[in-house]
Amino acid sequence: MTVVAADGLDDQGRSAARAAALAHLLRRCGDSLDVPARASLTVRLTDDAELAELNARFLGVEGPTDVLAFPAEEPGHVGDLAISVERALGQAEDGVAELRLLAVHGLLHCLGHDHADPAGAAAMTAETRRLLPDQQVPELA
Repeated sequence: MTVVAADGLDDQGRSAARAAALAHLLRRCGDSLDVPARASLTVRLTDDAELAELNARFLGVEGPTDVLAFPAEEPGHVGDLAISVERALGQAEDGVAELRLLAVHGLLHCLGHDHADPAGAAAMTAETRRLLPDQQVPELA
């Protein structure tokens, strides 16, 4: 598990990222999801500007988003996540909980979960709630 904070992340964002303890959370979730212990996942914590650039480059969508997941195609690597700490802190009252939610959401996408249809959304919501039992998890649309 590699968590990288972008150079431009401000002190508030770095503090929230530390408090979220994403490496520990994602390793625990990986264990619960039967992800091999030696499998890798890279998480980049950054800002809206970088997420907007990645969103445009890889998905052809203009503007920032909160999390992007890039599932891996090679064995032993789950994938890569990019999370806008700026957006997480701005869109939720509890920015630390939001970072944790976005990280789990991205991990599930890397493992093949999707919420494009109602059944997939319900399954992904249920799995997220199982992985974050002490946290409010909204329904996915």
